[in-house]
Amino acid sequence: MINGIINVYKEKGYTSHDAVAKLRGIINQKKIGHTGTLDPDAEGVLPVCLGNGTKLCDMLTDNNKTYEAVLLLGVITDTQDATGTVLTAHEVNVSRQQVEEAILSFIGEYDQLPPMYSAIKVNGKRLYELARAGKEIERATRKVWIHNIRIIELDEEKHQVKIEVDCSKGTYIRTLCHDIGARLLCGGCMKSLLRTRAGRFTIENSLKLSEIQDRMKQDQLQDYLVKVDDMFPDYTKIMVAEEYTKLICNGNSFQTKQIKEQSGGYGNSGTDGITDRVRVYDWRNQFIGIYQYDGEDKRFKPVKMFL
Repeated sequence: MINGIINVYKEKGYTSHDAVAKLRGIINQKKIGHTGTLDPDAEGVLPVCLGNGTKLCDMLTDNNKTYEAVLLLGVITDTQDATGTVLTAHEVNVSRQQVEEAILSFIGEYDQLPPMYSAIKVNGKRLYELARAGKEIERATRKVWIHNIRIIELDEEKHQVKIEVDCSKGTYIRTLCHDIGARLLCGGCMKSLLRTRAGRFTIENSLKLSEIQDRMKQDQLQDYLVKVDDMFPDYTKIMVAEEYTKLICNGNSFQTKQIKEQSGGYGNSGTDGITDRVRVYDWRNQFIGIYQYDGEDKRFKPVKMFL
């Protein structure tokens, strides 16, 4: 079985689920999971977890992301992007300065109303299922964080603005485009979306499915995988003594006196230069899992096992 994380470039025309299904066929493996949905018309970075790496899926979805999007002013659609049905169209009578000020005003914490065309579940139903049935329901706003927005290009003639957005998980860029348009009183929707970064994974190092297929044929896929334990470079590496191997492999806690060796990381747990969370290995240097130090019990306790 192939274990680790691969940086997939999801192309337009199919869902993240479709990309995972295609990848299953390419590497002939069922145990695969992605770390954050991209709409069918969006493209870009989609980290995919393989084998025991699937245990990382919930941890990787928390990562910040970077997008390049094109905002089209003057148009409001039911999906908040250019693929939807146009609800209203307005003249755009705003200055370059007003556009720039409106866009940059969204930097910081922001209460965002999730769109009806989204995969969020309410009472067991996906919002997009209700939307397709012509229903709209009340939904609560969510706090998201826009770390930065950079205006790449502003085309006043076409009423289009290309922006780069650094944001927290759970941010809908098409809703951000819709809200910028609302603030300018002319409406707006997202014309295109490219995810350029998800956590440590960047578009420069991503592979299209056809490229992954080629690497598989050449038996070179391992060269493009990130190992699970490499996802935690800031955690101290701890190797447990041989006689305690069975103890940790069964998911038990352990004490500092049972440590054979430690390296890397920076100290903040009060345990002689060891981080609060650590990467634990057996005496043969086989990665076991992530543990956390409990100061009260003075023991390292399992957070997630990767055996």
